[in-house]
Amino acid sequence: MKAKCENYITLEFLSRSANEGFARGAVACFAAQLDPTLEELGDIKTAVSEAVTNAIVHAYPDRLGRIVVKARILEDKVLEISIRDWGRGIPDVERARQPLYTTGGEERSGMGFTIMESFMDCLTIRSEENKGTRVTMRRRIRPRQQQL
Repeated sequence: MKAKCENYITLEFLSRSANEGFARGAVACFAAQLDPTLEELGDIKTAVSEAVTNAIVHAYPDRLGRIVVKARILEDKVLEISIRDWGRGIPDVERARQPLYTTGGEERSGMGFTIMESFMDCLTIRSEENKGTRVTMRRRIRPRQQQL
């Protein structure tokens, strides 16, 4: 059964590194309506940063391309974020999910998917070579304890 969407945003931008901060900040501002803790907000920002950076670095290594970020608030205070590109795709998603695996050269840590997975409740990666990748993450924002 599909969860009911209570609100959403869609962002589209070029795969320029300067746009990573914009995407991270925009999703954080959108998520703020769920009243997350600073820790939850930091986790969300980090996961978005990793996903968008992956699209910029790996999907379009030698050209600019299109990236679409969608964020939805689902019932039960669940934030769903998807990052989509139409780049070169991931030949072996399971291998790419392994810590320290990278196709980005020595300067890349190979920890992007591991970080996303550790900060979110759910991570789904769908990819097809030469057609692109969609990373979808979900995180339920916990109700805060009432102050006395």
